[in-house]
Amino acid sequence: MNHWIIAPVVLPSLMAALIVVAMRHHLSLQRVFSLGACVALVAIAVGLVLEASSGRIGVYELGNWPAPFGIVLVLDRLSALMVLITAVLAFITALYAIGSGWDSRGQHFHALFQFQLMGIFGAFLTGDAFNLFVFFEVLLIASYGLMIHAGGRRRFRAGLQYVLYNLLGSTLFLFALGTLYAVTGTLNMADLAVRVAELPADDTALLRVGAMLLLLVFAIKAAVLPLHFWLPETYAEAPAPVAALFAIMTKVGAYAILRMYTLVFGPDAAVVGNLLDPWFLGVTLATLTIGMIGVLGASGLGRLAAFSAIGSMGTLLIAISVFTPETTQAALYYMIHSTIAGAMLFLVVDLVRERRGDIGDALVPGPALAQHGMIASLFFAAAIASAGMPPLSGFIGKLMILDAVRVSDDVWLIWAFILATTLVAVLGFAQAGSKVFWKTTEPDAASPPEEPAPQPSQPSPSPAASALPLTATGLLLAATVLLSVFAGPVNEFLGATASQLFTPEIYISGVLGAR
Repeated sequence: MNHWIIAPVVLPSLMAALIVVAMRHHLSLQRVFSLGACVALVAIAVGLVLEASSGRIGVYELGNWPAPFGIVLVLDRLSALMVLITAVLAFITALYAIGSGWDSRGQHFHALFQFQLMGIFGAFLTGDAFNLFVFFEVLLIASYGLMIHAGGRRRFRAGLQYVLYNLLGSTLFLFALGTLYAVTGTLNMADLAVRVAELPADDTALLRVGAMLLLLVFAIKAAVLPLHFWLPETYAEAPAPVAALFAIMTKVGAYAILRMYTLVFGPDAAVVGNLLDPWFLGVTLATLTIGMIGVLGASGLGRLAAFSAIGSMGTLLIAISVFTPETTQAALYYMIHSTIAGAMLFLVVDLVRERRGDIGDALVPGPALAQHGMIASLFFAAAIASAGMPPLSGFIGKLMILDAVRVSDDVWLIWAFILATTLVAVLGFAQAGSKVFWKTTEPDAASPPEEPAPQPSQPSPSPAASALPLTATGLLLAATVLLSVFAGPVNEFLGATASQLFTPEIYISGVLGAR
């Protein structure tokens, strides 16, 4: 067995425990060890991607119990890719949290941060549906604490809404797993795929109920209309580095849909038929539309970034809903891009908030910001990346999706929605940018919002620390540029990933035939 497969789960869990037990009163030590763990996770993730690029399925058997009797972690191209994206994003957001001082505005930030990484990595690597639920709960419990970090009435209210929605999702998840286990007698994903294929066609009603319940759970995580109401307030009110890390959280839902509905309930699975056709495409188009209309109508930069995240999930799930290797390849490229661009936008929003005083992120004219030109340039870059305009990777991602969906019977409908909502997004970002960066006023002419978000007092950062937020945001911008420049090699890997996904026999034989 390759013990490196479990390292992304074990390392942050041990680091979180160490921080709580030995460093809870020493913020400097917490920062050093947390950031060091993130660097190590990036190195491990790179190694796992290189390992997965061979095409072999890596299996780690916990307790040396073989599947389907024991718990297994599974490494394939898709899980390795998601681990790498998460590790890179975690390093950059940790850098921002340290430089901006967000980690000093409340207790246990770095411990919760590491526990959340443990849950996210576990969700991507697990080969068992019940343990997918367990890792969902780990990442959600940590995210509850991170969501209300630094306190404030509005943040607590958004956090309560976030908790209630996810408790509903967790309850549905348990019902779905119980239903599937009652029908198949297993929750190992590979074994589940085998047993679902063996079920007689007249004995699948309960199975279809379980599959639909699972889809509802994953739709809540992915903020699919009409289950998206928790996201705008949550992401807008969350601390900036937390909101940036949350950019990967909705992708956990998209990942779970891809995994379960290519491996277990695939388009060729006769017993469940076309479970997602045609209604799933309709709700993804509606999600995209609502997201981009929200961008146009947002009253603050935080809500604008949150609705942009909803719109990007709509675009991503449109590509996934067609369920072909080509559309999946395009979806994976867009997933990488939207994670980076969404995180970058949330960090830029925080840079603006910190420089506008009581005005915060409200879309009203205000005085010129400190480092006005640089912040405006970063917002412009984040805006064109999020809207999908050239020359950044969002344009390539949308172009790939438009090209890949030509095999769909609804190609003209998809094209119309994507192109029209892109225009709406451009108008929304342009309107926001002009109010914040172009229509500047004298300091006493700005009108503050009715209820500014509370910002606890903190010590003035050192010059080196004050440069870290801009450095972290610049790293995300550099990542979008690199994703554009190296789109060819990246797409070679993504093409092989999509091909592996749509050949579930490779995964099944790799897990069940590991010995």
